[in-house]
Amino acid sequence: MSYVYKRRQHLLYVALMVMVGFIASPVMAENTGLHQVVDGIAVYFGVLPAEMIQGHPQAHPESQMHGGVPTDPRYHLTVAVFDDTSSERITNADVTVKVTGSDGATVRKALESMAIAGKISYGNYFRMPGASPYHVEVQIRRPDVPGITRAIFEWGRS
Repeated sequence: MSYVYKRRQHLLYVALMVMVGFIASPVMAENTGLHQVVDGIAVYFGVLPAEMIQGHPQAHPESQMHGGVPTDPRYHLTVAVFDDTSSERITNADVTVKVTGSDGATVRKALESMAIAGKISYGNYFRMPGASPYHVEVQIRRPDVPGITRAIFEWGRS
């Protein structure tokens, strides 16, 4: 195993553990740029360059999510949703994300249900259109609740 491959695996492991930490711990989070409460739903948003996942072996679950890791430059957007009162994870929602660049270029996609450390979240790969910063609108539809909950985030590439 090459040094570059081992280094990529280590960086991916660290990045995933950071994401799992904020996604799995809603009680510990304050309102930040990646978290907000809307309509009684705590929404957590995360972004990871897709290349961080490219180093996984084909048998690894992350290598197969969302149809496989794209080879062109993309980002993996992740959303976790919780009932803000009970802190119970919401696992039966339809989640859609619309990303708009500062120049108005837009991409809209449904997020797929996925398990991270045995916990259900939602995610998908996105090309980030246009220029940073990005306006990210998360739309959450729950089968047992009328209407759509919308959470708005601003995110920029470093």
